[in-house]
Amino acid sequence: MKMNENVAKGKWLEIKGDVQKAWGKLTDDDLDKAKGDIKKIAEIIQQKYGAAEAEHRKKLSEIFKKHEIKNWPKSN
Repeated sequence: MKMNENVAKGKWLEIKGDVQKAWGKLTDDDLDKAKGDIKKIAEIIQQKYGAAEAEHRKKLSEIFKKHEIKNWPKSN
């Protein structure tokens, strides 16, 4: 693995941990399926918790910003 791949992998593990703290019903498998896509993560959260996807996306954006990642690795 290249250095930036190691950094990206480490960041993703930190982000996954923060997301799972915020939404405890999410599994590693759920997050691995989303592959870091904020929109997909928000959709999974909505399926498990209900409420508006926009609310989840806002909180997710805050988590990603905390780790200084913009549009990681993609956001549609």
